[in-house]
Amino acid sequence: MTSQLIEITEADIAEERARNPGAFAAPLRERMKAWMAWVAATALTLFCLHRFGFLSGDFLHGVAKFGDTVISQMFPPTGYESLGMFLKAIGETVAMALLGTLLGAVVALPLSFLAAKNMTRSRPIQFGTRRGADLLRSFDYLIWALIFVRAVGLGPLAGIMAIAIVEIGTFIKLYSEAIENLDRKQIDGVTSLGGNGMHRIWFGVLPQVLPMMLSNTLYMFEHNVRSASILGIVGAGGIGFLLGDRLRAYELREACLIIILVVLTVYAIDYLSKFLREQLIGDHKRREPIDDAVQV
Repeated sequence: MTSQLIEITEADIAEERARNPGAFAAPLRERMKAWMAWVAATALTLFCLHRFGFLSGDFLHGVAKFGDTVISQMFPPTGYESLGMFLKAIGETVAMALLGTLLGAVVALPLSFLAAKNMTRSRPIQFGTRRGADLLRSFDYLIWALIFVRAVGLGPLAGIMAIAIVEIGTFIKLYSEAIENLDRKQIDGVTSLGGNGMHRIWFGVLPQVLPMMLSNTLYMFEHNVRSASILGIVGAGGIGFLLGDRLRAYELREACLIIILVVLTVYAIDYLSKFLREQLIGDHKRREPIDDAVQV
């Protein structure tokens, strides 16, 4: 049996468009809804820009002044004689982020099973765990840092606790969503072989969700290095204390050096997390080009 190639002309398309206009365009009612949504979003954006001064001359003057401040007062950076102290403070910041992230991940891992719908039969427990996680991450790191500074005093401990509290809530959400999206077939296979609850978790759940959990944990560690750099401003230790001190004293050139060191540290953490992700999860294998891929 041979196949016959059918040629469709512009006239055929125009005739079909006239016969079935709904197949070529959305109904008028749907188009009106879309246009009204775009108009409302644009009007709200313009109102917010006007309300907060983005469309005023003061904002443009401030942008020009900011550029002059950055160029003339922050560059070139100075304070290299204090480089050892800055590096020690950055090391303290990285340690704060590492300990806070690890503490949050360890506490959140078992709680994430309680927050997952497919792991917890009791809806009140599941709902309560989810809402508790929402409560923990509702407040920013700075708020928790201020609370723990009053509770445990000045120093890195307050920063570690602030990061850990927020990360417990964040990891419960991320881990539980990963658990809820797993494939049930592997768990059913373990159950069919006589596995109990711990066997189902160890051999059926963790092999599926552990790569995603590790990836999220490494990303949040990188994020927490940036957050820990700010916590020192409220007395929670780390490089943020020195940065805030230089900014308050208008030592902008030394503050510029600190900012550059923080940026370089974040770059190094990003590279390290990528390397660890590739080694622990095998992420580099998934990124290898497919043999049949189109060569551009």
